[in-house]
Amino acid sequence: MLIVAARTLILYVLVLFSMRLMGKSELSKMSPFQLVIVFMIAELAAIPIDDPAVSLVNGVMAIFTLMFLQILISYLSIKSERFKNFVTGKPSILIDKGRLNVKELRRLRITSTDLMEQLRLENCPSLSDVQYAIMESNGQLTVIPKADFQPLKPRDMKLAVSEGTLPVILISDGTLYSRNLLLVGISEKVFHNQLAAKGLQSIQDIFLAFCDEDKKIHIYLEAEKTGSRRAESYAQEVIL
Repeated sequence: MLIVAARTLILYVLVLFSMRLMGKSELSKMSPFQLVIVFMIAELAAIPIDDPAVSLVNGVMAIFTLMFLQILISYLSIKSERFKNFVTGKPSILIDKGRLNVKELRRLRITSTDLMEQLRLENCPSLSDVQYAIMESNGQLTVIPKADFQPLKPRDMKLAVSEGTLPVILISDGTLYSRNLLLVGISEKVFHNQLAAKGLQSIQDIFLAFCDEDKKIHIYLEAEKTGSRRAESYAQEVIL
């Protein structure tokens, strides 16, 4: 029992380390090659756990080999566009300037029903509203509407807008993130004074506090601190 637990822990840490080392791109939309690598690593990690007779060293070596192979291929893909296209494939234009590319749809074995479904998921229910539709190498469909159907932007109306800032979490589950306070230009003393002005004496009473892009601080109290009959489910919002 202890041996199985130890082998599981070792392989878990190894797989986690491998995924981190291969890069964040492996955890987002994966290409077919990356998907195969992830499945193979998972299978190689499971074999030594299921069968104690299998050498743990062999499993570790196999995982490291796949990890090295993925890093090598990723490096070569950066250096050579031709190699990258060979491994991951190239994007395919399904709709070009409003015209349906039937040949490409048939090559990719995509029916008109499948295409219309994907367009609806991208908020383009009508094919006539689409200027370009591109099937990316990871299988994601990118839809670019025609100019008349694109969302209205402030610059289209010549409106002045501020750049804003990246929203950051200041408190989570009663834990204060001092570094994030510095990012928004607030000292801990000033922040505590602002909380006290709202009747909040302890950060332990705060479930979540974040600063939005307009530098407004939103605070959500712990549910049991709200005094509501439905306090067990809902958090009360306070804005500084």
